[in-house]
Amino acid sequence: MEGKIIRGVGGFYYVHAKGTVYECRAKGIFRKDGVRPLPGDLVEIAVLDEMEKKGNLERILPRKNELIRPAVANVDQAMVIFAFDSPKPNFNLLDRFLVSMEQKGIPPVILFNKLDLAREGQREEIVDRYAPAGYRLLFVSAAQEKGMEEVRAALYGKTTTVAGPSGVGKSSLINRLQSEQLLQTGEVSEKIERGRHTTRHTQLLFVEEDTYILDTPGFSSIELYGIQKEGLGDFFPEIASRADGCRFAGCSHLTEPDCAVRKALEEGKISADRYENYRLFYEELKGRKKGVKRA
Repeated sequence: MEGKIIRGVGGFYYVHAKGTVYECRAKGIFRKDGVRPLPGDLVEIAVLDEMEKKGNLERILPRKNELIRPAVANVDQAMVIFAFDSPKPNFNLLDRFLVSMEQKGIPPVILFNKLDLAREGQREEIVDRYAPAGYRLLFVSAAQEKGMEEVRAALYGKTTTVAGPSGVGKSSLINRLQSEQLLQTGEVSEKIERGRHTTRHTQLLFVEEDTYILDTPGFSSIELYGIQKEGLGDFFPEIASRADGCRFAGCSHLTEPDCAVRKALEEGKISADRYENYRLFYEELKGRKKGVKRA
């Protein structure tokens, strides 16, 4: 039987298959081969006890990707949640998250919650900032249940990691998504929630058919790991799509003449605020490299 691991706790793996959850042990061959089953893994299981919903994890199917923080496999997209206000959006932090997801090859979706707190023109400013990059934008009020159908449509049929700073209403939004389609299996709460010490484990939450979300802890900072300043532009879609038009190969898009990116900036075709964050990140990576050389 094939299923998806939704959580691993204390050597047990909970596999969602055919509308229910099986508690499985992993075969010793996984440890021997140095393979660690992860939430999100598509697996084959052997059912040992249908009444008790117990089984063995037999095989992990090939992964299309893997994240380290949080530890999860086969993510289709990332939904980053910010608020219009309370707390005010930190666009530097948002752009860091977007760069991080672009680096991992995971398509991002941007969601702004607390639409009822938006000031006049704020929504349009956000569109002007991110539409040139091609990002999908969702504007909702989870508290007032506005825009939730569009969120469901964006999530449908995908495994989505959901992240955002503390206080943006992430938990409220997730609760709204689960309110009607929560997995109706009593053993989930009995087996998985064995104690408060398990609450930090990564868990996929079932929304509806073939649709899962991974709730991650709130973040207040993101480091740009594994990126060289020369490759930073590859992770800004509106920059990457214009780089071939630059006069010089390896253009930094900061000072070189005949730069297609700066021309687009002057013509208002890309966001000046996004470009400024690109410049700040470039200088940050440049400074970090110099620091390593001095050590």
